Amino acid sequence: MRRTPLYDQHVAAGARIVDFGGWEMPVVYGSQIEEHHAVRRDAGMFDVSHMCTVDLRGAGVRALLSHLLANDVGRLTTPGKALYSCMLRPDAGVIDDLIVYFLDERWFRLVVNAGTADKDLAWIRERAAVLGVAVVPRRDLAMIAVQGPQARAKAAALLPEACRLPAAALGNFFGLPCDEWFVARTGYTGEDGYEITLPAEEAPALWNALLAAGVKPCGLGARDTLRLEAGMNLYGNDMDETVSPFESGLAWTVVLEGTRDFIGKAALEAQRAAGPTRKLVGLLLLERGVLRSHQRVVTDAAGEGEVTSGTFSPTLERSIGFARVPAATGGSVNVDIRGRLLPARVVKPPFARNGSIKIEL
Repeated sequence: MRRTPLYDQHVAAGARIVDFGGWEMPVVYGSQIEEHHAVRRDAGMFDVSHMCTVDLRGAGVRALLSHLLANDVGRLTTPGKALYSCMLRPDAGVIDDLIVYFLDERWFRLVVNAGTADKDLAWIRERAAVLGVAVVPRRDLAMIAVQGPQARAKAAALLPEACRLPAAALGNFFGLPCDEWFVARTGYTGEDGYEITLPAEEAPALWNALLAAGVKPCGLGARDTLRLEAGMNLYGNDMDETVSPFESGLAWTVVLEGTRDFIGKAALEAQRAAGPTRKLVGLLLLERGVLRSHQRVVTDAAGEGEVTSGTFSPTLERSIGFARVPAATGGSVNVDIRGRLLPARVVKPPFARNGSIKIEL
């Protein structure tokens, strides 16, 4: 079991610690619903140091990522700009979803999922070697996500002085290298904020300063309800190596046009030509109950599907979820919850972002 540099802070705060992909992580500090609302309404912070930051350096790094990623790093021309993408197998199964930052022509930075980091690094290194690209996992760093409508304002004064004004001017989905820190205007909650990467030994001081500034500590439980409300996929639930981006609501992250070849492109072109057989949709449960992963979804004449993620939404005060269903599925389905078929409406995510509900209830 691994621990982040903030483990002692979580224990001191009375967090309930769970095994999350081999890491001892806080799932909740007190009330998960209060933590969720803090992010939607004010500011909350998450220890995301288990995520793996990877620096790729060398003259061949753009060519490497052009071949590895389904999204097109050719779109990254302004230093600091970030891109969300999937990394695929030749059959178009999703190895991982990640964020890539362009810092200069010899330096790109990835942030990959904790549970897939080892296989990601092996996959990347095998292909980087022939291009002379150095692959450097930065386990010397910690990462704190500060999220919510007041998050940037509360975090700004706590950044190193040289970072403050540049960080205040950061556009959405941009990152800023600043001294030994890296401040990115990204997140996994559907709210504004920063993801702050910094030397591991400096993380406890920043965490305590944010706490003193009124930023509420939040655990993995609130992170999951927030990301689901925001319409964001979770690797291992909503996509994995058995499904493609087209079957996972991630077609918008794929660039097939042009001559660029990437791993999985031929399989995706074949899927597009054949037409989809399954799709990922949002569900709003219409009766009392809670959607959970692996529940059976029954559709009219189109066959059956399965809930991939489900939860009670504190913002909507209803149960919501994602489901992978036959492509012909219409606007309503039934979900098997403990032997009862309960009606649900098919909706287009997000369910809630930027502090407000985005679907009709």
